[in-house]
Amino acid sequence: MSRISLIILVGFVSTVGMAQTPFDQPPSWAEDVIWYQIFVERFHNGDKKNDPKAADISSPSINRIAPEGWSTTPWTKSWYEQEPWAAKSGLSFNEAVQYRRYGGDLQGVLDKLDYLQDLGITALYLNPINHAPSLHKFDASSYHHVDANFGPDPKSDLAIMAAENPLDPSTWKWTAADKLFLKLVQEVHRRNMKIIMDFSWNHTGTRFWAWEDILKNQEKSPYKDWYAITSFDNPATPKNEFSYAGWAGTMSLPEIRKVNITTKRKSGLPYEGDIDANVKKHVYDATRRWLAPKGVITDGVDGFRLDVADEVGMVFWRDYRKFVRSIQPEAYLVGEIWWQQYPDKLMNPVTYVKGDVFDGVMFYQIYRPSRYFFAKTGGSIDAKAFRDSMQFQLKRLSPATQRAMMKVSASHDAPRLLSCFYNPNKYKFKSTPSDDPAYKTGRPDEETYLRLRLYLVSLFTGIGAPQIWNGEEMGMWGADDPHCRKPLWWQGMKFDPEARNNFQPGITEVDAVGFNAEQFQWYKKLIQMRRNEPVLVRGNLDFLVTEGKKLAYSRSDGQREIIVLLNVEGTRQEFKLPRQGNYVDLLTNKMFNVTRMWLDPYSAVVLKKL
Repeated sequence: MSRISLIILVGFVSTVGMAQTPFDQPPSWAEDVIWYQIFVERFHNGDKKNDPKAADISSPSINRIAPEGWSTTPWTKSWYEQEPWAAKSGLSFNEAVQYRRYGGDLQGVLDKLDYLQDLGITALYLNPINHAPSLHKFDASSYHHVDANFGPDPKSDLAIMAAENPLDPSTWKWTAADKLFLKLVQEVHRRNMKIIMDFSWNHTGTRFWAWEDILKNQEKSPYKDWYAITSFDNPATPKNEFSYAGWAGTMSLPEIRKVNITTKRKSGLPYEGDIDANVKKHVYDATRRWLAPKGVITDGVDGFRLDVADEVGMVFWRDYRKFVRSIQPEAYLVGEIWWQQYPDKLMNPVTYVKGDVFDGVMFYQIYRPSRYFFAKTGGSIDAKAFRDSMQFQLKRLSPATQRAMMKVSASHDAPRLLSCFYNPNKYKFKSTPSDDPAYKTGRPDEETYLRLRLYLVSLFTGIGAPQIWNGEEMGMWGADDPHCRKPLWWQGMKFDPEARNNFQPGITEVDAVGFNAEQFQWYKKLIQMRRNEPVLVRGNLDFLVTEGKKLAYSRSDGQREIIVLLNVEGTRQEFKLPRQGNYVDLLTNKMFNVTRMWLDPYSAVVLKKL
């Protein structure tokens, strides 16, 4: 037997003798996890020697060049204070902030695994780490390499990439950054945690190797059919006629060409179609590389989060699931489907989670009504409307899919929870100070903290796998993108006071910022509660009280029962329990033997029947 065959055999032996997940079902592990979403560049700087240089973050073909004098930004600098290079550039705050880098890297993630394990996290979802010039890295320069500045040796990594034939996987090498990521995967698995990567198969960046060849060779490029190009340059004219489709009109994100479209294609709705066959093969090659490095699935990632999934046709997604599951039968696929019509109508997830595409979606469809119930906002709903919304969303999904959904509340694309709860705006509408000068960007009031903690009780006691956007547990606040992407407030760091919106005239309020130990302990308590009580994962959910802003429900499985009481009223309220018995409140460990309970304003109990 050859060495390569032996490696492949060893990689797949982990599934022998084990009951594999049926193709049309989510992996069983997906319902048990506590997700933690990491935006690597803003998570933690574990290796200052690999911090990016100006050339690393520039994209000359679209005239996106780092300003003169550019340098990385100190981690603890006030968010709204411009750097010297930014002030000299003449760029607005919103323009300059896109050039900011703080030096977060994979070593920083490795350094904080103990912290995450102490918090109780069991699964990591990493925003894109593929090689790319932008902060967000959805503008991939390479699908099959980790960003060189996330690893220990950027200069050597760039040389390795340049020596490859990116179309031929047999020439692909493992860079230092790639190897560090595989070390992270192994360390995560050693701790009995899961890890998934984030990719967009809808577009690349303008420094992607195939796109750069097109820019150089135009119609003569062998990759001319990879992208949605509308016209090539005519060298006989002084004008540059080259034009193409960018995702949502964003020219830094050229779209991959869609083919074999047989139904109407409209953003926010599923459609039947595929992507160019050559691109598809390359996507498969990159996918295989991360699922089974050197043929070993136990060393690979546990699945993928797939960006702007509605922009890619269902033919591709069905084929992609088959391909992924053929390599790793326990892989988890979660799609981003969000707006059918912004800002009023969210997409229907059903088509995507019937068993032939994804195992779950980012379940914003649950968060939005939750926010309107728990937060003090315009469009507030009562407990009955909340119940109806939850039942509507859950009943159109199978029980297994309900439990496997990633219950996203905040993310890289949405305001942080504290700011989202503090502002009355419609969900994710005019939720930055540049869109709404009255948007409150500083420390929320105490009522907001109380309301958010009630929502978190519902998040961790409800159906579906809870997700935490990195830094939420630290008590961070921030408006929508880019303000939700501040560097994390690690304990022990001393941050500059944050002037609220100091790039807007007349606003001078200043907040002290830093790690909120009380908020951290609340998250930790709820996480441990969910992990210790299987009925909160797999039990039935039944609503008991839905009156005004009073909400009660039970989670039960025939043997165990937990009753959750939530008082979202500003006054003390009485709750009647379904039966008298001995209970312990899992939030305080207090014992009760009652049929009625009075709850203070904005408070909750989670009663376990003894």
